[in-house]
Amino acid sequence: MMERYATDAQVDAARAALRTHWEQLLSTYHLESGEEKLNRMVNIWHQYQCMVTFNMSRSASYYESGMGRGMGFRDSNQDLLGFVHLIPERARERIIDIASTQMEDGSAWHQYQPLTKKGNADIGGGFNDDPLWLVAGVYAYLAETGDVSILTEPVPFNNVEGSEQPLLEHLRRSVNFTITHKGPHGIPLIGRADWNDCLNLNCFSDTPGESFQTVENNDTGVAESVFIGGMFVLYGSQYADILEHYGRLAGMSDAEIASEAANVRAEIGQVSKAVKTAGWDGEWFVRAYDAYSRKVGTHEDTEGQIYIEPQGMCVMAGIGVKTGEAVTALQSVKEKLDTKYGIVLLQPAYTKYHLELGEISSYPPGYKENAGIFCHNNPWVSCAETVVGHGDRAFEIYKKTCPAYIEDISEIHRTEPYVYSQMVAGCDAATFGEAKNSWLTGTAAWTFVDVSQYILGIQPTLAGLKIDPCIPHEMDGFILRRVWRGATYEIVVENPDHLEKGVKAMTVDGKPVSSNILSPVPAGSTVQVKVVMG
Repeated sequence: MMERYATDAQVDAARAALRTHWEQLLSTYHLESGEEKLNRMVNIWHQYQCMVTFNMSRSASYYESGMGRGMGFRDSNQDLLGFVHLIPERARERIIDIASTQMEDGSAWHQYQPLTKKGNADIGGGFNDDPLWLVAGVYAYLAETGDVSILTEPVPFNNVEGSEQPLLEHLRRSVNFTITHKGPHGIPLIGRADWNDCLNLNCFSDTPGESFQTVENNDTGVAESVFIGGMFVLYGSQYADILEHYGRLAGMSDAEIASEAANVRAEIGQVSKAVKTAGWDGEWFVRAYDAYSRKVGTHEDTEGQIYIEPQGMCVMAGIGVKTGEAVTALQSVKEKLDTKYGIVLLQPAYTKYHLELGEISSYPPGYKENAGIFCHNNPWVSCAETVVGHGDRAFEIYKKTCPAYIEDISEIHRTEPYVYSQMVAGCDAATFGEAKNSWLTGTAAWTFVDVSQYILGIQPTLAGLKIDPCIPHEMDGFILRRVWRGATYEIVVENPDHLEKGVKAMTVDGKPVSSNILSPVPAGSTVQVKVVMG
């Protein structure tokens, strides 16, 4: 090591090589806009934090429990969403590792050890959102690369030799796990918990200091998650798309594809209907049903009346977009959950412990899951706002937790002014606005997905590269360079009428096109794209 950097010239050469490495890596997605802070975040810090989070998951964080925690099944799949465009081959390896820890019934270990690739038995499973995140990760990889060979890759269940099945079968079992685990209202069962590890509707822990992650899971098939319902509508649809686009290349017959895709879409329709009926509280989506089949996240309660998670996920899935519930739910978020530092997870905060709700009610008001500002799910609401065409509101939400836009409150925020944190103390807390747990958080991936795919609107799909910006009306437009499937797309977006969403005209290499989805072109090509919003 000393010999490699013995002279000033050697050090200068190493620094130049390092700079070139990062410039090439980050150039896959490069933005030029009138917003210097936005450019800085998109071109450097968003992508850099996604790389760090992908490499370390949550297991190296001194805020957590060291390497003993392992890597999360849910966490690692979500990390892929913001990383896959950078080094797709590493994303492919990670997907195989994650899928190899899945159980034969489609459920999953909640965490696994990265060195042994074995599930973490100390934590176990039973988090019923986990299986669907595998679909999200694989869809993102396929949309980015078009590498259908991953679907036929033999992958074991629970890393048991001889249990290998094609990855497509793993996805099938993920979706079927949700289909076969629904509750009395036709909404997916929550299990031990869903994305919110602290909403423990089947644990009933009355022992101080007991871990809610490992206490007995008394799942009686009653407690349901509206959030997982939204997930199923979104990611079940992605699975059906995978079948229809790549099923034949993965060895399925046309009849098999048509039959399975139709069955999945029928199930999606049933869950969507259940969410819009039993899962609708009048002005927002209910969070869940507890083990007594009582609503959680309802105006009928005095605390915990509204939660953020289903409002974002259900609208992202398209539930209620055509019939009005989506806009109503997002307005309720703005009125009841929004603060100057971001959107809190729930309101009003819990002021006493609820045995039937678990860990979420054990935190002080305004901290962590008990009405803290969880930065991870703020982007879901921003994404949801773009689904209904609200570019101003989407960007407003994005800026509230974006490090570059809150540098002037660093004495309040108190974490690094260039990376995201897991959470910010909510309006009920004594330290409102103070951030905690920076760097290793799913916020990194989701905020990059939000700004790159939903706000700027450059979204990889199985059919092609979709161009659908939803920006603040005052933005004149932007120029964006996107490397996708080996080709370089030079995209110019103009917003002469200062609208928030809508594509009036688009040309590709100077020729008008009728669709805003660009078909793949040979690797090495450069494509000139001009978009006029209207």
